[in-house]
Amino acid sequence: MSGAGVLSPETFTMALSGLLVAAGVPSLIHFTRGWAGWRSVSLPAAVALPLFVALHATVVLTEPLVPSGVARVAVEVVLLSGAALYWLPVLGTRHRLSDPSRSVYLYVSMPLLDLPAVVMVALGHTAGGLAMVVAMLPIGLAALGITWRWITQEERLAQAGIE
Repeated sequence: MSGAGVLSPETFTMALSGLLVAAGVPSLIHFTRGWAGWRSVSLPAAVALPLFVALHATVVLTEPLVPSGVARVAVEVVLLSGAALYWLPVLGTRHRLSDPSRSVYLYVSMPLLDLPAVVMVALGHTAGGLAMVVAMLPIGLAALGITWRWITQEERLAQAGIE
């Protein structure tokens, strides 16, 4: 059965993968922030971002070539592990960036992480690529939230200095 309203397995997989990277992994880190293991695997942002961008692009662009089953699960585990390294400079404690740096980190990463999905659209995997772009919108929401917090904190500090 085919049709515009049918969610193909490829589309579902790409949407789920994007949503886990953009919302699932950061939620896990947030709720397990006290776990000592995060400190031991945390990387500086200058290493984590390019590493994850390369890993993400490789996984997304080779996704149609990976057979389903154990191989697919293994690829997703590697991607989600890389996503944890990507999110730790934003949400972790070791190598944590300042609010302005976290904003820039997330804003810079958004188009870099969307680019492989755009390539997938150009290669004819339109629904899957667009599903991934949409599923990764929580990264933008996180960037907006961090930026808003930073701006309001600066405003409070400025007002406290004036009074």
